[in-house]
Amino acid sequence: MSDVTTASVAGSPSTESALHRVIGWKDAFWVASGVPALVLFSIGGIAATVGTPSVLVWTLSVLFGFIQAFTYAEIAGLFPTKSGGASVYGAAAWVRYSRLIAPLSVWCNWLAWTPVLAIGCGIAAGYILTALFPADSAIRAWEIQFLDLSFFKEGLSLRVDATFFIGAILMLISFAIQHRGILSTAKVQTIVGASVLIPLLIIGIVPLITGDVAMEAFKPFAPGTDPATAAWDKAGWTLFFGGLFIAAWSAYAFETAICYTSEFRDPATDTYKAILYSGLLCIAVYVLVPLSFQGALGLAGVIAPGIVDGSGVAQAMAGMVGGGAFITNLLVVMLLLALMLAITTAMAGSSRTLYQGSVDGWLPRYLSGVNKNGAPTSGMATDLAFNLILLLMSDYLFVLAVSNVCYIVFNFLNLNAGWIHRIDNAHVKRPWKAPTFLMGIGVVLAFVNAFLLGAGAEVWGSGTLVAGAIAIGIVIPVFIFRHYIQDKGQFPAQMLSDLSVDGKTISQAKAGALPYIALAGGVLSAAIGYVIFWT
Repeated sequence: MSDVTTASVAGSPSTESALHRVIGWKDAFWVASGVPALVLFSIGGIAATVGTPSVLVWTLSVLFGFIQAFTYAEIAGLFPTKSGGASVYGAAAWVRYSRLIAPLSVWCNWLAWTPVLAIGCGIAAGYILTALFPADSAIRAWEIQFLDLSFFKEGLSLRVDATFFIGAILMLISFAIQHRGILSTAKVQTIVGASVLIPLLIIGIVPLITGDVAMEAFKPFAPGTDPATAAWDKAGWTLFFGGLFIAAWSAYAFETAICYTSEFRDPATDTYKAILYSGLLCIAVYVLVPLSFQGALGLAGVIAPGIVDGSGVAQAMAGMVGGGAFITNLLVVMLLLALMLAITTAMAGSSRTLYQGSVDGWLPRYLSGVNKNGAPTSGMATDLAFNLILLLMSDYLFVLAVSNVCYIVFNFLNLNAGWIHRIDNAHVKRPWKAPTFLMGIGVVLAFVNAFLLGAGAEVWGSGTLVAGAIAIGIVIPVFIFRHYIQDKGQFPAQMLSDLSVDGKTISQAKAGALPYIALAGGVLSAAIGYVIFWT
């Protein structure tokens, strides 16, 4: 590996422009508490694709995410001065082996998280329109289409409608909340989170207690929405893997709890507590809510258009607990708060990924900007602008699928980053060390995720993999601009300092060829999945 030189580069944060250490793990837990609400984004879409085994999809996916969290908790503890989440800590492992893979990790994580803003605001806007206007009203029918994207997926386009304008207002509200800094954001999230998560858990538990979960709703337990053709054949397994692929976007997402390491008062203990307790909460929600939804409503109820697009979720939830109009309206408000919770979680995490990516020399310098409250406003503004474009999309589920291509790539790189750090940074003190066997299972899951990418992505549209590859490839000119034009081929001194590097070169890569072999294995796993199920 060629030497990587360093210089003191403009754009490294000074004390005045850095994030502030003002929160504990409980604050981060509540900031990340928007993740459980993500189950509502795709519960109908997965059921409409996979059929009755969708409950198994959610259970397996959240358990995969929990096992992976142990690796992320360990590597986060290695970098108490960094923010931005697991991709940043994983990038520090890969930089010794490739200048390009490290920014690819950060970029993929951001592209996976930031669309939550557009998708969440779009669904929330749909709730508002459904509550205020009848289905045949002019405002709900009005639309101006200005760009056809059907070459990616049939019916996909960019359009302006009422959903766009309401969604944009909601996005600006989230921006305003976070402009006051992470401590203020955490306080708002605590209040909203408690008011949302308690009813969400009630919805998951009450039908089980009252006996309204019918076992007939899970028969036949085979992939497919038509009982006559549902089977564990090649087509069925394709649908099942497609469900596992898309569920990962929601069920793994509580790893965002470690995006705030450099803002923790005590990162040595706050980091692992934040992610592991967030994971336990998500296990409860992602197992109970899909189980109760399907058991109480039946498969036909879960795949109804109002559940798939989100507009009828409140009415369905009210029926599950025996509520009338008042309960329905209360649940509409609760779902709006749940979506705002998820939106704020996404902007808080993804903007810090942009911030740290800039500080470490992967992304443009302007993203290092923070305001006097320690909020990464440059990253937040970039999130806002990018998601206003995504909000124009006519198919949010396709946006979710494309962003999940990026998310699977991020997870693969960072699960392997765990053992790379164990080899290359064995001398660095670990405030918390993951059990080795769980880290080993995490490595296996990295290749399982790669397989799911090849086997399941195209279930959500024939252009999903291509669109995902294009989105990932954008990082190449972005990194070239930052590293070779802005920084003249040199990394910021702070990035190497965080790696405990002495001198002007990155320390020797002790893992040798193993990371390259892992990369090749990941590509092979994805290729095997694609060849088996799509050729």
